[in-house]
Amino acid sequence: MSAPDASYKPLPKARLALDGNLLRLLIACVTIFVAMSLLKPDVFPTPENFLSMGSQFPEIGILAIAIMITMLTGGIDLSVVSVANLSGVLAALVIRALIPPNATDGQVILGLIIAVAVAFLAGAVAGLINGALIAYVNLTPILATLGTMTLYTGLTVAMTRGNAVFAENRLTFIGTANLLGIIPIPLVIFAVVVVIFAVVLNRTSFGLKLYMLGSNMNAARFSGINVRRVLLMTYMLSGLLAAVVAIIFLGRNNSAKWDFAPSYVLQAIVVAVLAGVNPSGGSGRIAGIVLAILALQFVSTGMNMLLFTISGGQFFKEFAWGALLLIIMVANSYSEGRRLSPRHKPKTD
Repeated sequence: MSAPDASYKPLPKARLALDGNLLRLLIACVTIFVAMSLLKPDVFPTPENFLSMGSQFPEIGILAIAIMITMLTGGIDLSVVSVANLSGVLAALVIRALIPPNATDGQVILGLIIAVAVAFLAGAVAGLINGALIAYVNLTPILATLGTMTLYTGLTVAMTRGNAVFAENRLTFIGTANLLGIIPIPLVIFAVVVVIFAVVLNRTSFGLKLYMLGSNMNAARFSGINVRRVLLMTYMLSGLLAAVVAIIFLGRNNSAKWDFAPSYVLQAIVVAVLAGVNPSGGSGRIAGIVLAILALQFVSTGMNMLLFTISGGQFFKEFAWGALLLIIMVANSYSEGRRLSPRHKPKTD
């Protein structure tokens, strides 16, 4: 038997399993798209429907990336929507204070720049607070972010007394306009976020440290990684992504409020889990997030169209998302069981 090639490095088992999950997600996307196109050929595979779908999922997709990066460390961020609402309210308050109805173009531009900067600053500070509680106080991530979720929500209610704060139609172009008339601006923002974090996770030392931290925190610490700094940066990035969502919220709704989109936290977690992100940390890919959100959007839009014809417009999103999640998870579990079965283990000499 010839000696093995020294340059050959087998992929880790986790990466192999994850690629299998990506393949199943891709098959699910194609299958759902083809099935819905055949069932509703007059409305599903149309430019108008693509435009509509492209404007619906970016917020959840961006929040799913925020959930993903925190899950890579073995944690989670339940406060992302509360941070988004807090950042959005602060941005709307700045717009109302700095941009009067008769403002000049210069005042409008300056006011919007300051409003966006305030939103990002609020998101970063909120994320750093989450990270500090986890890294320095040693609170469990789920409990720390559950507590700050309530804290940020209460702060937002106190500032607004529970009322919506309107952005005076200053950011509607972000939430409702289309680039070149065909691509929704929120979709463009989502694509930019995807590219940035794909590079961060796959091409930077910070991304490597994230995966190492989630795989084995003690080993990462003994290898010289500053675990506290990585956790701080991770939760700060999660807060910044929440601020991005806040700006899209403002543009789409022309207002911000303490209770916008409360279900988005659970939906973002569903996307991350469906994407193959390990809740225990150490594995997950941005490509999985993209495929998961597309599959969920296809199935929810298609089923809503079918049920509108059948039963007068029942809202089917939660059922469709749950069914697809269970199907993929069962398929992953079956595949993993076959891979670990003695019958399928490779023979060794």
